[in-house]
Amino acid sequence: MTATADPPRSDDSGSSATAAKGELRRRLSAARRAVSPQQRAEWAAALAMATVRLAEQTGGPVCAYLPIGSEPGSAAGLDALRAAGHEVLLPVVPAVAGPLDWARYEGRGSLADGPLGLREPTGERQGVMAITKARLVLIPALAVDRRGVRLGRGGGYYDRTLPLARAGVVLAAILHDDELVDELPAEPHDVRVSAVVRPATGVTLLGNAR
Repeated sequence: MTATADPPRSDDSGSSATAAKGELRRRLSAARRAVSPQQRAEWAAALAMATVRLAEQTGGPVCAYLPIGSEPGSAAGLDALRAAGHEVLLPVVPAVAGPLDWARYEGRGSLADGPLGLREPTGERQGVMAITKARLVLIPALAVDRRGVRLGRGGGYYDRTLPLARAGVVLAAILHDDELVDELPAEPHDVRVSAVVRPATGVTLLGNAR
């Protein structure tokens, strides 16, 4: 896929990048909603296999997330990681804006409704520093560019969370195949990912490990 927007010029303000990101979010979200349930299920199965293969290389624990709405992936992918022997931690949205908390995923019966439409583990909270134990961090994204710049949903939770991950850990965004693009608008606070996982192409390393 070619770039979905012209990158901001060196004299662009932060507000220009923010506006460009907002337009991209609208377009990419609409494209995801247009994917049929059957196609989404097929892609989710492929993503589950790809993430298990990646975790075989990195080891665990794995910080992951439970997809909502049209996000790529599935709860079955989390179950596959657990079946492969990995500890899986899922995010817990804090009451006050800040880094994500984490709790162990013990299966779908261990989830309860949380804020922002999320399902969260009901077990013991591990604290925001639990991400420092992770050998692999799976991250939601609407798109990623070849420099590792990630476009999220705009809540800022991962912007505050990913700097806590230890150096060298694989930060992998889960995407559809056409969501790895040439260039995205970037801002100074953006934490770049080091890999993307896609249904047809599997894992693509971006060569910018932390």
